[in-house]
Parts: sequence; structure tokens; C-alpha cells
Amino acid sequence: MHFRARKKHLSDISMNEPAMTDKDGNALTLMDTLEDGTDLIEQVELSIHRRQLYHFLQECLDSRELEILTLRYGLYGCAPHTQMEVADRLGISRSYVSRLEKKALAKLREQYELSVF
Repeated sequence: MHFRARKKHLSDISMNEPAMTDKDGNALTLMDTLEDGTDLIEQVELSIHRRQLYHFLQECLDSRELEILTLRYGLYGCAPHTQMEVADRLGISRSYVSRLEKKALAKLREQYELSVF
């Protein structure tokens, strides 16, 4: 019985098992050859924060504040724009864009603080 159970796993390999050697003769694991230099944990955290941000954007901002932040910071795949470009696009003054942007960011900050405890 033990030999049959073991036979099932003969083709299994570990990600940390030496798979080949580099030009200097050092052992390389499968993980070394697959790793692309990005930190998986950092990517997961970034994804969670991004999802939370987009939820807060929809939840606590009015449509004009959302549009201004979207244009200013390049959200939802949009290219980021200067306050002057946003002002021209919306037909309002640059200083009004600045005020609305500050107000929207303050709302988001407050929402983040409430969600963290």
C-alpha cells in the first residue's frame, strides 16, 4: 500500500528542489527560474488597497468629485491631467478644481480612517 501511494507522487517536484545549475555551477531551484522579481505579497496588498479605493470612490464621492479625481490621478485607466487641463475640460477655474480635489481627498482619507478603526 505504501509503495502505491508513493508511486502517485513520484512525478511531483518541489519549487525549492534544485532543477539546474547556472553558468558558475550554482544550483538553481525551480522558484529561481520562475521568479520575476516582484513581491507577491506586495502585489496582493496593492490589489486589495486598489479595490478598497475604488469602492470608497463610488461610495463617498459625488459625481463631480469622482470625475475630478479620475482625471487628476488617472484612475480607471485614464491618463492623469493637470489641474488646468481638468479645469478647461470641465469649464471651471483651476482654483475651484483645487478646492474640489482637496475636499474629495479629505472625504477619502476620512473613509480610510473609519475603515481602519
